[in-house]
Amino acid sequence: MPIRHARLADVEALGELLDAYRVFYGQASDPVAARRFIARRLGLGDAHLLVHDDEGVLQGFVQLYPLFSTVRLAPLWQLNDLFVAPHARRRGIGRALLQAARDLALAEGVRHLKLSTGIDNRTAQSLYASQGWQRDRAFHHYALSLD
Repeated sequence: MPIRHARLADVEALGELLDAYRVFYGQASDPVAARRFIARRLGLGDAHLLVHDDEGVLQGFVQLYPLFSTVRLAPLWQLNDLFVAPHARRRGIGRALLQAARDLALAEGVRHLKLSTGIDNRTAQSLYASQGWQRDRAFHHYALSLD
């Protein structure tokens, strides 16, 4: 699978994918904001962003954010986003993006990845389980919205 690091030249196409991802999660479409967000991540280098590039056409992406675990005394990465364009699904792209994220983490000395997905997103849950991801049974996760 042709997976590579995203580049600034990808902002337009990647912004479209990010916008579709956000719409999937119930947000209003805002491609301008999505492109701005991607450009900022790439400009700051504060995320690891991998894309599936099928001969110049981006089909999907995975985005990871570096964090640290005080308990483990080690770095960990949050796999925050995984998305494959609807027309490109069922071709192994999501699986390949997950593997590329895993390989990159190992190459960077990261030994722990974590992610969250929608409770009703059974397709994603099945994919994650098939790749060895385990549902957290030790901790409840909470969120606080400050909007």
